[in-house]
Amino acid sequence: MNPSSVWHPFTQHGRGEPIPLVTSASGALLHLADGSRVIDGISSWWVTTHGHCNPRIMQAIADQAGKLDQLIFAGWTHEPAETVAAGLRQIMPQSLTRVFFSDSGSTSVEVALKMALGYWHWRGEAQRSRILVMEHSYHGDTIGAMSVGERGVFNQPYTPLLFDVGRIPFPAQGGEQATYDALEAFCREGTTAALIVEPLVLGAGGMLFYAPEVLAEMRRICAAHGVLFIADEVMTGWGRTGTLIACEQAGIEPDILCLSKGLTGGAVPLAVTMASEPIFEAHWHAEDRARMFFHSSSYTANPLACAAAAENLAIWREEPVLERISALARKQADWIDKLGQVYHFDNPRTCGTIAALDIKVNDEGGYMSDVSPHLQAFFRERGVLLRPLGNTIYVMPPYCITDDELAEVWDAIGEAVIAF
Repeated sequence: MNPSSVWHPFTQHGRGEPIPLVTSASGALLHLADGSRVIDGISSWWVTTHGHCNPRIMQAIADQAGKLDQLIFAGWTHEPAETVAAGLRQIMPQSLTRVFFSDSGSTSVEVALKMALGYWHWRGEAQRSRILVMEHSYHGDTIGAMSVGERGVFNQPYTPLLFDVGRIPFPAQGGEQATYDALEAFCREGTTAALIVEPLVLGAGGMLFYAPEVLAEMRRICAAHGVLFIADEVMTGWGRTGTLIACEQAGIEPDILCLSKGLTGGAVPLAVTMASEPIFEAHWHAEDRARMFFHSSSYTANPLACAAAAENLAIWREEPVLERISALARKQADWIDKLGQVYHFDNPRTCGTIAALDIKVNDEGGYMSDVSPHLQAFFRERGVLLRPLGNTIYVMPPYCITDDELAEVWDAIGEAVIAF
C-alpha cells in the first residue's frame, strides 16, 4: 500500500511514528482498525464533552441533514442558528447580547480582535489599537490568533506576518502584583484596545492555572480604564473548569467571549463570538454600509453544526451535566492525590475536570521536551490517548468516562512516572 498522502497537524512525519486508524468511537472510547480500543483521555483535543457519538447530538445532525444542509448567512438566517443564539443568551453573561458565528476557536479569536479594533475605530479613537496578552498564552494558529499567543516554536517561521502586542506576566502564585502593575501601566498609556486572556487555565502553555481572584482583578483594571476585556473560553468553556464558563468563578462578565470546542459537544466544528451591545452599536449605522462588520466564511453558522449546538444546549438544560462535571472533578482530584502519595512528580494540580502534573526531566522541559514523543508512544501502547505538553501530562476526559476507564488512564500515568 502506498503511504498516506495526509499531512497531519502537529506531527513530524520524519520521525516515522505510527498513526493509528480509528474506525469508530463511543463514549470515551476510540475503536481502531486492528480491533483494539483506546481510552480518549483528552477529549480528542479538548472538544468532546458528553462523549463520542452522543445519540442525541447524532440524531439532531441527521434530522437537520434532511432539511437544510448549508445556507449563505450574509443577510439570511435559519432556525438552528436562531435557536443557538437564543439559547446562548439564556445561559451566558447577560451583557453579551450579540452572537456572531464562525467555525473554529482560532476564527472566534480573530473575530474578537476585529470587533475590538472596529469598536474603537468607529468611535473615533483609532489610536486605541494595542492588544494586550498574557505570557505563555495560546489562542490559535491563524495570523491574529498567533499574534496574541506566546512567540516561539509555535510560530517562529511566521514572525513577519505577526503584529506587535503588549505582554503582561503570567500571574504565578506570589507574583500576581507584577501582573497587575504591568496591566495598569499599559492601560494608562491610553492606546490599549483590549486585553485577551484564557480564564483560569492556560492550556497549550502547559496547563498553567491561576486564581479566580486574579481574573477578577484584571477585569477590574481593564474596566477602570475603558479597555475591552476578551475572554477566550474556547477550551475553558462548557464545564472544563467546573462551571459552565470559567468567568463565572470570578464573578465577571467580559466584553467579548469566544466559545467553540464543546459548543457542539465536540461533534462538529462551530464557534461563536459573543459581544456586548456597545460593541455591536459601534458597527451599526442606518445608512453607512462601510461600518458593517466585515468578517465571514462560506460556512458561517452552517445549519448542520448549529443543529448539533442546539442539541448540546438542550442536553445542558435537560440533563445533570454539572453534576457529572462535579463528580469527575472530585475523581480527578482524588487520583492526583493518590498518585502523589506513591510517586514523585512536580506541581500536581487540578481545575475542575482538568488534572495535570509535571514529570521531572533532564532537559529544560517545556513544549519541545524530548520526553513528549516517548510519553505519547508509551501511552499509545497502553491503549490510552494522552498527548503531553512537553513534560506536562494532563487528563481532560469526556464527562461520560467510567470509573474503570479513568482508572486505566491514571494507572498508565503512574507507570509513566516510574518509567521516565
